[in-house]
Amino acid sequence: MPDIPPTAPAEAEIAALRAEIDAIDDAMHDLLMRRSAVVARLAGSRAKGSGSPVRPGREAAVLRRLLARHAGPLPRARVVRIWREVFMASIAIQGEFSVAVHAPNPQSGHARLAREHFGPIAAIRVHPTPARALAALSGGEVSVAVLPAPAETDGEEAAWWAHLDVPRLQVVARLPFVTDPGGPGALVVGPVPADASGEDRTLLLVEAEPSAARGRIAQALADAGLPAAALLVTRAGEETLALAEIEGFLHPEDARLAALPWARRTILGAYAVPVVGDTP
Repeated sequence: MPDIPPTAPAEAEIAALRAEIDAIDDAMHDLLMRRSAVVARLAGSRAKGSGSPVRPGREAAVLRRLLARHAGPLPRARVVRIWREVFMASIAIQGEFSVAVHAPNPQSGHARLAREHFGPIAAIRVHPTPARALAALSGGEVSVAVLPAPAETDGEEAAWWAHLDVPRLQVVARLPFVTDPGGPGALVVGPVPADASGEDRTLLLVEAEPSAARGRIAQALADAGLPAAALLVTRAGEETLALAEIEGFLHPEDARLAALPWARRTILGAYAVPVVGDTP
């Protein structure tokens, strides 16, 4: 009887594991095809209507549900990345999709955020100013716009959020969805209302009196039952503009808005609160 090389058991084990992976790949592919067929039926459903297929709140809720049940060596950020591709493939089935992003160049941080969130296949068009990116969205040239997260250092041109054409255009998502403390942040603006994910923050813009201090604005919000998780205050000419991030999904008819002492109070949209990535 010929001698069996000592590596044979290891090779047999590797072959068996690869066969198991192949079977799993086939099962995953079957499910992807099945999911795509359901998406195609949804796209053709009269009940759905002809609106945009972009539903960031629904996507965030799905990701949170999957992450809550996730276990094993596959990193949480990779799970999000895989499902982001699944989401974008589903959107592509329902129609063309493209992104306008304000960034100095295609390699900048905000352009990278757009590519990572919407996938490398999505058409991404870089614009030199927020106004140009919003004009492309408003004109129907793109599906969404990715703009820098507001900051108190924003000049008049950079403070796109102070002039957003709501309710026609609204903030619908925040990037990245997996928190990255050291990276840039961005907001996604779309031609659809924001949809609730179950854990959200609403962006509320108020125009206060010219001399209003941050403490006065924060207190007025709290007194109305709308404490701000974050508050940005800037002066625009004789105006004092405050952008508050309110915990929860705030509706325009919410009675607490009427309790605010300012006539101009505008909901700019909402976004799903980002999830925590993998702990070191």
